[in-house]
Amino acid sequence: MSQIHILRAADYPRMPWKNGAGSTLEIARDQGEGLEGFGWRLSIADIAESGGFSAFAGYQRVITVLEGAGMCLQVDGVASRPLLPFDPFAFAGDSRVECQLLAGAIRDFNLIYAPQRYSARVQWLALAQPQRLFTSATTLLLFSAIEALELTIGDGGCARLGRYDCLQIERGTGLVELQLQADAPGACCLIELSPH
Repeated sequence: MSQIHILRAADYPRMPWKNGAGSTLEIARDQGEGLEGFGWRLSIADIAESGGFSAFAGYQRVITVLEGAGMCLQVDGVASRPLLPFDPFAFAGDSRVECQLLAGAIRDFNLIYAPQRYSARVQWLALAQPQRLFTSATTLLLFSAIEALELTIGDGGCARLGRYDCLQIERGTGLVELQLQADAPGACCLIELSPH
């Protein structure tokens, strides 16, 4: 059976950025304290003005705009495409990154993970109708950007998530079926993590 943990948006602890220029709501992590020692970490950040990102040497990052018009990133001097809501973008954690907001403050969603310890897959799913998925990952994180999202797991678990809630599922090997259904059209993010 899967171990299911429902993480509510109202309970996420707020932590300062590594560079001190802002703050993050930490959703979940595998281990470690503060900004060190984790193999993966999921968070939401509020960016009020353009500026530099913190460096995370040895990590890979996948960032997605949740709210606001969007941003462009300069990653080691190379400009990204305009990053609009629900359009994920990956870059190395030790890159030199500058953020340029397109039109005011944004809120973003971040996965930071150690690629030498985990393989990761990040998918944003548009839920206009129910979806059925299959995965063999040992850690699943389902993040809801929808007011009401229902998940049924093939081995018997189920959960209902509100906006910015997250479901963490720890499971064994083998394939498992996930069924997703939303009360209204919207987006959610499925993150699949497996240790090497």
